[in-house]
Amino acid sequence: MITQTEENYIKAIYHLGQQGMETVSTNAIADSLNTKASSVTDMLKKLAEKNYADYIKYQGVILTKKGKKIAVGIIRKHRLWEVFLVEKLNFTWDEVHEVAEDLEHIQSEKLTDELDAFLEHPTHDPHGDPIPDKNGNFKQIEKILLSKALVGSKYQCVGVKDTSSTFLKYLDANEIALGTELKVLHKEPFDQSIKIKLNGRDTTVSQNVAKNIFLKTL
Repeated sequence: MITQTEENYIKAIYHLGQQGMETVSTNAIADSLNTKASSVTDMLKKLAEKNYADYIKYQGVILTKKGKKIAVGIIRKHRLWEVFLVEKLNFTWDEVHEVAEDLEHIQSEKLTDELDAFLEHPTHDPHGDPIPDKNGNFKQIEKILLSKALVGSKYQCVGVKDTSSTFLKYLDANEIALGTELKVLHKEPFDQSIKIKLNGRDTTVSQNVAKNIFLKTL
């Protein structure tokens, strides 16, 4: 039986691996989970014993096929619950992450499948992240960060990289949401801030904001 702590480690390793780390280091996992490197080492040995991961001392860890399947399943549950909380229980997109962190550990494949069907098989969560289907397949869309967008081009907001409550509240306050259309007007050479037009008005966002908003070209 897999434990909740083991699931959290597997999910963390998966996400770090998706960021381009071929082998995920112990320190990277410790930073991600806000724990000690020594504790991470102990857990990685346990994951290796259960064939969830391949761990090489001083080099790092990669998930096995079995581990990746578990990680994708956790992500599927998490994102489905986020959709349910927003669409059916009137949560806002900045409120759902922590609640879904608890719900993702419910061990019932039937519940997950029924939830998926009840929600009519959504492909993306409230933050624009793709939801894997029952077979672990993701429906990806072409997207770029606002920080990489071209001046003069029009785009639609399709996701966020930062899902923290403070960032999402910032976007709400500035009327930026999934589906919002915008045009890039100017990039400031000095600090890389970006002037955009959205909802009939001009506004300027910082580089830190721009590198956390995903867009698709219109």
